[in-house]
Amino acid sequence: MICIFNTDPCCDHAISDRLAENIQANLRNMRKVLLIVTLLCGFLHTAEAQHFAIKTNSLYWAVLAPNVGIEFGVGRNMTMDLSGVYKPWNLRNDNDARLWLVQPELRYWLCEPFEGHFFGVHLHGAQYYAYFNQKIYDGYLAGGGITYGYDWILSPHWNLEALIGIGYARLWYKQRPNLPCAKCFSNKTENYFGPTKLALTVTYLF
Repeated sequence: MICIFNTDPCCDHAISDRLAENIQANLRNMRKVLLIVTLLCGFLHTAEAQHFAIKTNSLYWAVLAPNVGIEFGVGRNMTMDLSGVYKPWNLRNDNDARLWLVQPELRYWLCEPFEGHFFGVHLHGAQYYAYFNQKIYDGYLAGGGITYGYDWILSPHWNLEALIGIGYARLWYKQRPNLPCAKCFSNKTENYFGPTKLALTVTYLF
């Protein structure tokens, strides 16, 4: 797509309005996620001991992306993991992103829940506003994949979990130069195959 740089101050106002709308929409989405997590925590508070956990992925915190997850038993050797990430800020003007991400996962444990090896099937959905190579990518993704992980017992209530997942994601987004021009964009889609999940998670079990 050919785009001519636009110095019209109205364009700057349009970009500011759009950024404000995106931030407000992200905050609404985050409130919904937090409400769902809170309701689930209240509902599962009376769950059987050692079959409910709260967790956080340290790898996301390394890039200052707040995240939280819960996991609870749904069978003798199966658990459901629900995790979310919300990063509403940019730390740099390039090679950075604002996003929210949700990844539910059904897990099968070879020994027993929250101990040893497990395999999982996960879904993912996200919205992002990313800056890479002097370009802006504003869009969404959705897909799924498979996971392998291992859980180490550190104490009666604390575990350490490592996992990796591979799968597919469909991306659709608006791409434009990192310039003050709201109309300089092209609509694009991509199919991604590769790593879809990576975690080094600290878990607290009830």
